[in-house]
Amino acid sequence: MKVGNYSTVNGRLLMGVLAVVGSWCASGAFAADRASRTTDAQHHSLTQQQHTPAPQHRGRTNELVKIVRDATWRFRDVSQAVAEGYVLNFGCVTGSHEGAMGLHFVNGALVEDPTLDATRPELLVYEPLENGQMRLAAVDYLVFKEAWDAANTATPQLMGQLFHLFDSPNRYGLPAFYTLHVWAWKQNPSGTFANWNPRVSCDAFNDAHM
Repeated sequence: MKVGNYSTVNGRLLMGVLAVVGSWCASGAFAADRASRTTDAQHHSLTQQQHTPAPQHRGRTNELVKIVRDATWRFRDVSQAVAEGYVLNFGCVTGSHEGAMGLHFVNGALVEDPTLDATRPELLVYEPLENGQMRLAAVDYLVFKEAWDAANTATPQLMGQLFHLFDSPNRYGLPAFYTLHVWAWKQNPSGTFANWNPRVSCDAFNDAHM
């Protein structure tokens, strides 16, 4: 009888110990699994951060756009553009229905030079903001048609992007010219190299601020 009771008690104790151990193992396994999944998630997140492009480069895979951004980073401050010879011309340029271009700051010395250099745009284009400030939106490469055609037989292009021709007379009072906008700093639903941007407006511009 004692042996039986002893065996019964021992059996119950053994079952209890096994239950506790099983519970502990299960908890440990769950904890380990959770830690493993957490580590994996953290690693995945870190990997994403390492391989996700910075916001300013996201969706901008064209090589010309990258060059423009690198070359004009400092001109996000319009005072730096002015210090380097860019002057506001033409007021704020808007279209009849396509949206607008914005404010063109022109470097006369670069315009007079008929050569094209992706790192030295002839014009910088700013978007007027409601607080009276301006935000860099695009650059504009420009060369006069007569000067270009005197030395070239084909329409100018820059890194595969064909220029647009504006004949004379035109609203800007300029001789006929070739031009290429690159919306490197402002997304353009009409295309990175379109002349007009439907997301740009001249409504906020007041020349009294200039």
